[in-house]
Amino acid sequence: MKINTAFIMCAGYGKRLNPLTLKIPKPLLEINDLTLLENTINLIKNLNIEKIKLNTFYLKEKIEYFIKKKKFNIEIEIVEDGDEILDTGGGIYNMMKLSPKTEEHFLIFNPDTIWDQSYVKTIKKMIQFYFLNKNNNILLVVDKKLSFDKHLKGDFNLVKNILTKKNENDYIYTGCQILNKKIISDSNFDMPAYNFPISTIWNNLMKSENLSGFESENKFKHLTNLDIYKKLLKNN
Repeated sequence: MKINTAFIMCAGYGKRLNPLTLKIPKPLLEINDLTLLENTINLIKNLNIEKIKLNTFYLKEKIEYFIKKKKFNIEIEIVEDGDEILDTGGGIYNMMKLSPKTEEHFLIFNPDTIWDQSYVKTIKKMIQFYFLNKNNNILLVVDKKLSFDKHLKGDFNLVKNILTKKNENDYIYTGCQILNKKIISDSNFDMPAYNFPISTIWNNLMKSENLSGFESENKFKHLTNLDIYKKLLKNN
């Protein structure tokens, strides 16, 4: 089994990084003279993925121009959210429904994590685990002790590769997941509206202990807010 297509979530406003994101979409902010978007694309290419879809809404013309200007040696398709910005689940669903029916499994990235190349090995292992265990949704998570931002709270707990939530959680979602499209198409949402957060899917799966997790041992650097971004610029 193989994953052919990766999604990059690029539609958001990035309000926590104002005033920088008033004129620059968050995926085009730079670390070490490299945009977050290009850094994510480079990682995906090293995972031997054949195609990338990215969704756009806020300052979409700047992202479209950047993609056209750069010569990425991989097929990239831009999918606009439409007249209104879609929530994360809606954005993913919108890209899925425009994909070939033969494609079932998708690798999904948030570009505001600094994906260094050490993640390649980790994500390849997660893909192997996903297919070996016939998972439908698996999230790459990291112990919050490895987070650059020490104020980040955990999103989940992880026991034997099953994710749960309690009052105190030790693992942070890194911004990378694999999703089987049947999880969305089989869910009980009003799909014509398809404007829902991806956490709705996760919460449904957790009820039956079917949300899988894969632990990353990589240091986690994420653009939480403007202060963290400034600190990352100094430390990279």
